[in-house]
Amino acid sequence: MSTIAPTHPTAVAASVTVGIGPLSVDEVVAVARHGAAVELDPAALDEVAASRAIIEGLAADPEPHYGISTGFGALATTFIADDRRAQLQASLVRSHAAGSGAEVEREVVRALMLLRLSTLMTGRTGVRRETAETYAAILNAGITPVVREYGSLGCSGDLAPLAHCALVAMGEGEVRDADGDLTDAASALAAAGITPVRLGEKEGLALINGTDGMLGMLALAIDDLRMLLTTADVAAAMSVEGLMGTDAVFAADLHALRPQRGQAVSASNLRRLLADSPIVASHKGPECTRVQDAYSLRCAPQVHGAARDTIAHAASVADAELASAVDNPVLTLDGRVESNGNFHGAPVAYVLDFLAIAVADVASMSERRTDRFLDRARNQGLPPFLAHEVGVDSGLMIAQYTAAGIVSELKRLAVPASVDSIPSSAMQEDHVSMGWAAARKLRRAIDGLTRVLAIEVMTAARGLALRAPLVPGPATDAVVALAAGVGAVPGPDRFLSPEIEAITDLVGSGAVAATASEVAGRLD
Repeated sequence: MSTIAPTHPTAVAASVTVGIGPLSVDEVVAVARHGAAVELDPAALDEVAASRAIIEGLAADPEPHYGISTGFGALATTFIADDRRAQLQASLVRSHAAGSGAEVEREVVRALMLLRLSTLMTGRTGVRRETAETYAAILNAGITPVVREYGSLGCSGDLAPLAHCALVAMGEGEVRDADGDLTDAASALAAAGITPVRLGEKEGLALINGTDGMLGMLALAIDDLRMLLTTADVAAAMSVEGLMGTDAVFAADLHALRPQRGQAVSASNLRRLLADSPIVASHKGPECTRVQDAYSLRCAPQVHGAARDTIAHAASVADAELASAVDNPVLTLDGRVESNGNFHGAPVAYVLDFLAIAVADVASMSERRTDRFLDRARNQGLPPFLAHEVGVDSGLMIAQYTAAGIVSELKRLAVPASVDSIPSSAMQEDHVSMGWAAARKLRRAIDGLTRVLAIEVMTAARGLALRAPLVPGPATDAVVALAAGVGAVPGPDRFLSPEIEAITDLVGSGAVAATASEVAGRLD
């Protein structure tokens, strides 16, 4: 299952200033996904220079200082003479750029470079200002280091991914240029007028010691999932209408009896989406004998709301991490250089796993609504599988198989990565977070959720069209028209895969959520 590249519209800043306080999730997304320019705060650059003076003073001290005049990890007690320290830092980066596998997506690499730059600009790492300026220049030139899928255990930071980026700043390794063409780093930097850095004491460590990869993917996931949870509400509303369900269970006073925040938001969305629906109104009278709808309809706010609350918790963790200066050793505010364990990715890894669980459950409920549309025993009078000519046509039968297969995959992806650990560095690093792995599987899960929701939207749109002459409410009817624009309409069997991909693009781009919001008012 290859991943799509979400492009859903957001209010994107033209530039983001680094060094005047913590970055926000939206700022990370603006640079990583939408190409916003990076500017460096002059006052923060002065602080970078001041902290560098402390490092240079310690470098001249005959007493060893970790990462400045010693080796690393299990070699932390090995003293390095001053004439070998530049080689030490370069060798660190070269040896740690040991990733393997497929290339990581451009937006992920840009996010991790931006977040590493943000930590450099705190003045707590001891790098030179020209090193920070080089990272900003690489981002602004649209140069993307080639980072490989495997190489991070999520402890001591995302070492290999960050090392691949540091290697490029040194003028070595592979990159994709602004046009996406593969080339060597030296050529790309020269073409952009960027001088490669020659690393000084501690700089190699400062460039690779952080949770930036997993944090960048968390920020991107939060942006995706906020939109997809709104889309899930839209899909659920379409299914409630198409399956002749009731909107009474979404009443505000009912949800006030259980004051879960996300649940209230989802229920409010559903009320607005179903407002003025002729289909819902058609069976509100006393002649309707249905007592209550199935859980996949009735409990949508509870499940979608719980996912929203999980996203809110993940966002609070992301905000704290975005305000952090993660390095080892780190310069304290009073000028000490201290070893620490802040590079451990557990806080980020946990919420990445939490989100994968929520994604699997939301998709599972969506698939159940899709399945109800296709079963004539449960779809309230629609043809089996929504087929055009029953017996000759299979309708959307196998589209549900596709959704079911993805949901099964999402359940596997919901198994936490952060419960695993494997020792490394001669047992010096004997407990790791696996946060990078948690982030990678979450991206795959988000892609799966996008596709499952697309299949529900496609199915519900066909089901609503088959309810004619009854028509859906204005907001959901606008989504039915959007789907019809890419061919998702009732009719004889046809090559269905392109239709699914087209609807998937509409969901992933945010077009489904935006279309409904334009009619129903802002959906949260």
